[in-house]
Amino acid sequence: ENLNSVNMLSFLSGRSLTTTVMARRSYCSAPESSLPLLFKKLKADLPAVRANLKDREITDLDVDTIVTMYDRHQSQTLLAQNLRRERNLITASIKNEPARIEEFKQKAKSLRDEIKAVEKELEDLYKTLIVDIKKFPNETHPDAPKTGDGNLIKLVGQKPTFNFEPKPHWELGEMWDLFDFEKGAEVVSAGYYYTKNEAALLEMALINWATQKVASKFKFTPILTPDVVNFSYAEACGFRPRSEASQMYTINDSNLCLVGTSEIPLAALQANKLYYANEFNQLPAKYVGFSHCFRRETGHGGALSRGLFRVHQFSKVEMFITCLPEDSERLHQELLDIELEIFTELGLHFRVLDMPANDLGAPAYRKYDTEAWFPSRNDYGEVSSASNCTDYQSRRLNLRAKDTEGQTFYLHTLNATAMAVPRIIMCIMENFQQEDGKIKIPSVLVPYMGGKTEIGGDRE
Repeated sequence: ENLNSVNMLSFLSGRSLTTTVMARRSYCSAPESSLPLLFKKLKADLPAVRANLKDREITDLDVDTIVTMYDRHQSQTLLAQNLRRERNLITASIKNEPARIEEFKQKAKSLRDEIKAVEKELEDLYKTLIVDIKKFPNETHPDAPKTGDGNLIKLVGQKPTFNFEPKPHWELGEMWDLFDFEKGAEVVSAGYYYTKNEAALLEMALINWATQKVASKFKFTPILTPDVVNFSYAEACGFRPRSEASQMYTINDSNLCLVGTSEIPLAALQANKLYYANEFNQLPAKYVGFSHCFRRETGHGGALSRGLFRVHQFSKVEMFITCLPEDSERLHQELLDIELEIFTELGLHFRVLDMPANDLGAPAYRKYDTEAWFPSRNDYGEVSSASNCTDYQSRRLNLRAKDTEGQTFYLHTLNATAMAVPRIIMCIMENFQQEDGKIKIPSVLVPYMGGKTEIGGDRE
């Protein structure tokens, strides 16, 4: 695989899981290549590990069994070392006592078979521990709520009021010939669709406006990423493409999967990179990437998922940052502020939630979700998220820095949605519809729509 399994294991070593302030640098010895270093920390912080798993409602990790396997791995490693030492002594004895050569040969053969059996057990234990260690999530910010729907931290704008019965976006789309869900289902399957006419222009306008805004005003490097990645990079970012419960599509007879977010290929750009002290002026490294995203969305059917809200393929503009640990909390707020500026300029009504531990993905230390108002749902729905992943991904990606004293430490990574296109199209259509069904286009997008100010009416 592209990433050494050692890097995938190393996320627990070198730091205490009881640490509540993640801004400090997590220094690492070189190389971090042994299970003892990893599980020494794990065993030292078992109460914190268990508490974090409980808060995140992760039930498929039996910590006691994993620790027992590690202890067995350690004892068998020591046994293998002793057996090899004994074998070497016997080999040396053959030269000194030739009369006992047959006795020594039999003993050497017995030791060889015993060593082989122990090494096989060690290999099996290591493979199991590798799989289990990847399932451990990041720590959780001490201020994040434990459960519930998230703490409200900001409410922007007001719900739209209509003096008529507003139409859902799929009816507006049918009225103005903007989507073809039936043909998408016929050509691919349910959850795929064609975007047509002004909706196609609106999609490209949203992508171009968001990308140019983030790149020009906030100095992010614009990148078009691959839509396919190696399993190892997805796993390094905290996704589990090979899991039966995975929402990712995989490609048969390969080690490749379709990306569910450009966060993965953007993070992969930094894999195995070491920033030296004289390169710290390149940090934070800020990327704004565009990709198509593919998600199976199993278990998410129902009326509230009708139309554009939950589809299998969509376009998304993603922000990704690599930074020094002491800067990650400030940059997390910066990412949120960029999202808020984008949605405010679009004229949307939305709220921001500090998400609870049981809603966090494995990589996230803290996550803010932005939810916009959807009239067809008579409720808020997620349109973006901003996550501080601290050093969870960088440990797996082997993304490090070395300071002026020669100390090596892991960098932090963050990601945030600049534009999840289908849901924003849905928002614009439903919130800015007029009584005659025409849809006003937000003023910031008009230059990207060829000067068109509304959707609907006759087409020239």
